[in-house]
Amino acid sequence: MGNTEVAGSIVALVTPMLPESLAVDYPALKRLVEWHIEAGTAGIVAVGTTGESATLSVDEHLQVVSACVAQAAGRIPIIAGTGANSTSEAIELTTEAKVGGADACLLVTPYYNKPTQEGLYRHYKAVAEAVDIPQWLYNVPGRTACDMLPETVIRLAQIPNITAIKEATGDIERARQLINDCPADFAIYSGDDFTAFELMLAGGRGNISVTANVVPGKMRDLCAAALAGDRATAARMNEVLMPLHRALFLESNPIPVKWAVAEMGLIAHDAIRLPMTPLSAYLVDDLKAAMAAVDVSA
Repeated sequence: MGNTEVAGSIVALVTPMLPESLAVDYPALKRLVEWHIEAGTAGIVAVGTTGESATLSVDEHLQVVSACVAQAAGRIPIIAGTGANSTSEAIELTTEAKVGGADACLLVTPYYNKPTQEGLYRHYKAVAEAVDIPQWLYNVPGRTACDMLPETVIRLAQIPNITAIKEATGDIERARQLINDCPADFAIYSGDDFTAFELMLAGGRGNISVTANVVPGKMRDLCAAALAGDRATAARMNEVLMPLHRALFLESNPIPVKWAVAEMGLIAHDAIRLPMTPLSAYLVDDLKAAMAAVDVSA
């Protein structure tokens, strides 16, 4: 799968769970995949950080990826979240995701360990050399306490099967540096809904989106406008969606987005694993108002 085939709105998919048992709700998961295909979403990230990768077992993790692949049946690319703060675990997850039929893998920087830039380089190089599948870097220092600097990304972009990055700092100047200095076929995706349209206007390939869980069609259209270079339309669409962008981070992701998708009737309410908790009651009205402001409907 070449990165040119995945351009536009890519959803960082929530993982639906059953009330009380909190087991993965596979029928709901399959319905979500189908809904995104129908809405024109360009790709699905399965079991990324929005998909609660940190609290799924390895077996569950791989079963969710396989279920998404089976439901998609080649109609939409499935990118498996396979990052870990252990290089050997990242290799295991990436190996199994390839076996399960994923089109590519998205690997978050090792969290908590605080590796050096050389450590990051060696970590990703080791996974890339161990598993022959397109691999996307993922930099989100606000969640990981680990910032992969542009110089390290540029080094890693020379490795043939490291083909993209999800750059979630929201720093457009950094994104421009990567777009300018990485190989032309290395894709830069936004991981920040607030600034994604600016990154795409600067030459980025798309947006790996939390907001797309709630308004996939609107995110599809926003990304299409930005990729077409239509700044006025993209900016206007982004301004309309800004209340929802903000509301989906009223508490730690994916707490608000799972509540919103549940409120739309697509997944169960209050089905999120500890240490995450359901949306605080005092925030419900704010999130409802933001959804109403952008005319959310299932």
